[in-house]
Order: sequence, then structure tokens, then C-alpha cells
Amino acid sequence: MTGIPEAMIMGSIGLLALAANVTSDLILLRFRNGEANVRSVWLCRRNDACGNNAVVLAPTGVVATGTAWPDLAVAAIKPACS
Repeated sequence: MTGIPEAMIMGSIGLLALAANVTSDLILLRFRNGEANVRSVWLCRRNDACGNNAVVLAPTGVVATGTAWPDLAVAAIKPACS
């Protein structure tokens, strides 16, 4: 399947993932300076939430440009941020 990604689907899934990561961040916030394993989980969730911001913004770029390049750029950059 080729073509331009569905911006509404991309944005919706990105927002759901961002909400899940922010919720888990808030739950783990009080443990961020505690035991190493819990701190590690908190840091991973925080980094995922940061990456979700790019996933949420990519559909805007797809709609604005009418191309898949914004989505491809986020796909190339996001693994490096994790």
C-alpha cells in the first residue's frame, strides 16, 4: 500500500499513546528519585512521551504538505530518541 498516510488516524493513535504515557508518568512521578528499576521505567515513559509529541505533530505536516515526508521523517528520527 502506497500513498499519503491517513492524518486523522495517525494523530488519533499518537494522542492516545501520548495520553497513556503521560498518565503512567504521573503515576510514577513520585518514584523518579527512588530505586533504580523504577527510576528507569519512569525515564523510559518520559522519553516515550517526548517521542509521542513528534508522532502527534507529523499528521499536521502530512496535511500541510500533502506528502508522506513528515511521517517518514518522524519514523526515521523517533527510534534515535528512544
